[in-house]
Amino acid sequence: MGELVQRASQQLTELVRGELRLAQAEMKEKGKRYGKGGGLFGGAGVVGFLMLEALVATAIAGLAVPLPVWAAALIVTAVLGVIAAVMAMSGKKQVDQAAPPAPERTVENVKADVATIKESAHR
Repeated sequence: MGELVQRASQQLTELVRGELRLAQAEMKEKGKRYGKGGGLFGGAGVVGFLMLEALVATAIAGLAVPLPVWAAALIVTAVLGVIAAVMAMSGKKQVDQAAPPAPERTVENVKADVATIKESAHR
């Protein structure tokens, strides 16, 4: 009986170690894929940014047909400035609504829990 228990314990240990090795290998493979995916997303962001720069240059060139180049560039710059200002104000509004960063409801719940525990401890 003792030998059976020892064998079962040894087999269970080997099984757990094998599963841990398998999990480690699987996580390593997933980590590699996440890294490649992140790199590709970063590359897509850079190419997208370059595309937007080309679009701005195209807008300037299009406006430069009826206007002087400096006026076309000034108009595109002003439009981009207005867009940036609207986005900044919207972002500030969102950040202000999120403040303060502390989880207020959770803090209040913890305080209530501590008070309840103290109250029940005094009984």
